[in-house]
Amino acid sequence: MREFLLGLRLLLGSGRGNRVRFALMTLGGSLGVCCLALVLTIPAILDAHDGRAAARSPRLHIGKPEPGRIWVREFRDPHGSRPFGRVFVAIGGADTPEPPPGLDRLPRPGEVYVSPALHEQLRREPGLRGLLPGTEKGLIGAAGLTDPDELYAYIGTTPAQLGSDARTLKDFGKDYPPSRVVDPSTLEALRFTLATLVLLPLAVFLSVCARLSAASRNRRLAALRLLGLSAKGTQRVSAAETVMAALLGAVLGLGEFWLLNQIVARTGLPGLKWYAADGAVSAGTVAVCLLGCPALAWFVGRASARAAARAPLATRRTAAPRAPRVLWGLLFVAGLGITAGFAATGLTTHPARSDGLNALFMPTGVLMTGLGLVLALPLLSYLLARRLARSGNLALNLAMRRNEVEPGSALRVVSGLVLLVFSASLAQGVLVELSQVSRSTSPVQEYGLPMERLSEDQQRRLRELPGVDVSAVVMAFDNDLDSDADDGQADALVATCAQLTALTARVEGCVDGEVMRLSDPNTGDEPFGTSKFLLKKDGGRLALRVAVPKDTVRYAGQGVTYVSNAALLVPPGELPPGAVPASATLVLASSSDPSTVRAVLDAIGAVAPTVEVDPAGVNIEALQQLTVIKTLLVAGMVMGLVIGVAAFLVSVTDRAVERRSQITALALIGARPRVLRTVQCLQVVLPLAVGLLLALVAGKLAETAYLVTGGGEVFWDGAGVPVLLACALGVLVAAVVGTLPLTGRRIDPELIRRD
Repeated sequence: MREFLLGLRLLLGSGRGNRVRFALMTLGGSLGVCCLALVLTIPAILDAHDGRAAARSPRLHIGKPEPGRIWVREFRDPHGSRPFGRVFVAIGGADTPEPPPGLDRLPRPGEVYVSPALHEQLRREPGLRGLLPGTEKGLIGAAGLTDPDELYAYIGTTPAQLGSDARTLKDFGKDYPPSRVVDPSTLEALRFTLATLVLLPLAVFLSVCARLSAASRNRRLAALRLLGLSAKGTQRVSAAETVMAALLGAVLGLGEFWLLNQIVARTGLPGLKWYAADGAVSAGTVAVCLLGCPALAWFVGRASARAAARAPLATRRTAAPRAPRVLWGLLFVAGLGITAGFAATGLTTHPARSDGLNALFMPTGVLMTGLGLVLALPLLSYLLARRLARSGNLALNLAMRRNEVEPGSALRVVSGLVLLVFSASLAQGVLVELSQVSRSTSPVQEYGLPMERLSEDQQRRLRELPGVDVSAVVMAFDNDLDSDADDGQADALVATCAQLTALTARVEGCVDGEVMRLSDPNTGDEPFGTSKFLLKKDGGRLALRVAVPKDTVRYAGQGVTYVSNAALLVPPGELPPGAVPASATLVLASSSDPSTVRAVLDAIGAVAPTVEVDPAGVNIEALQQLTVIKTLLVAGMVMGLVIGVAAFLVSVTDRAVERRSQITALALIGARPRVLRTVQCLQVVLPLAVGLLLALVAGKLAETAYLVTGGGEVFWDGAGVPVLLACALGVLVAAVVGTLPLTGRRIDPELIRRD
């Protein structure tokens, strides 16, 4: 305790520079703790979302609805790219279960309770009221909604209106939600990626903040050791300052996170919004931040003071330290070997999968590679400096000699940026894997809308929507008309050859203006006879009979498509002028890119808000989940960027302050400012360039190992290489710009005789 109090006294009475450094350590630690709290709170936000969805889910009796009991029927439809949930409730007299969370009572017939987001949506789109028969009686509370932006409603009705598809209600509340924000298996991959993106750079950043001004601190500690303080006592004095800075930084960081949570919870992120209470800091997060960060600072402070405590004379005389250990280089090589081994299996006929022991080895190899890359930077900087220091260039010689004497400075300066590039490559692999799982394999995405629910103006506007490449009509045959043939009938695709080509992968034998038979060799053909279609014209009805054509057009389908429902190709000119099918589906097609699909769905919802849309092969819940995952990954990359840049700026600034006496001495013996700036730049840029090159190689191997074990079709993400190269080049440019102003123009001779 005496050494701890001595450390605090030295902190408060050792001058303005030391107090500024303490403030810098505290602010840096607060930024790191804020990011740490955010990463630890993300699972709690997702769990709160799923918990409320489970608490309101109705538990139903199996079988037909029982008279006199409460009947329930659920609908989950897309409104644009957002899910729209409706629960119809018919109250009986036999029982009165508790209302769902967010409601004081169940709605009576003709009453509607809506979410606040749906209430606002009804103001913008009054046509939605057609889906909510009744009068709005109130709003659903937060306890009954997964997030503030959810479209959800409870609608009171009668058993006769619900029909036989309804079910008898037991009560509300299940042990599991009907659908999760993020699938559990995907959540594990997301946690691993966020740990690599944020937690690994965060540990390095907190260590950097704990070792600011290491040289001057070690000289002061060596002086205490020479005055008679024990070796362990000297280490405790050093740890006292770092622990106090980490503790204050943790408290400040938790306050920063609280403020950030209040702001972001109200504004939301793309695809993800939550209540501020969901993001409240839990007791476990507080314990990790208030205990874990000071504990890390304690060990770092003791480790940084070990040299001064063991060899105080060498520290006071700035003796050359020993060469970095080769052990950390072996850790990097071992991790690189594991990831390279998994990546190499992608070249074989039996690639590795993430099951069994591979589920442990692959993440371990990635973490070993990232951690070993950071810890091996001093060794790489030392070896590079020894080799380049023999050159005849003055600036290069001075820069490399300093890096040779102090190779550990490379770890503090460039490690954050190197980890940023490594983590960005791994995040690219996760996005590629998710896009393979969630994206349709077809390059074309279709949307089906019932034409009887659409006006002519709506049909025209839907065909002209941005992103819609082609439109067609699938006409359903009419069973009510008399049939002259014993065979069945077939639906017809009303389209030209160009439209058919746009909807399919390949077309052979199509002739414009002729009725033809559609044949897909992959699905087989069903026999059919003359087909009859009911048309509407000028308020009347007329029949269109289409005999079985002789000519056949062959096509290759695009997966899940409306074209496969039709066996006839009918040119638009075959329909009488002004006639429209009585029963048909308007088919729109766009690119299958998720952003395009989401934009087209939103545009369809704006044109026809009450019309049911069937996006062929697309699960709106999965599309929403992909948006959430991308948002979280982008947030993780932003946090990693903030941490990496902050570590670089803090380290470079501290390095410049620490070396003022050396720069002053060089200036007094005649070194020009341009030479000094070049020296400062080379000391940072060369180790950084080597680290970035290794980060690119190691990151691509880690990404490939993840893609191979993920079981997707894409193993080699060549499209991400230019992005990573651009990021690495941008990091180098930022490093050069960041080091140039730190040489300083004012030369103070007093600096060369100060401690």
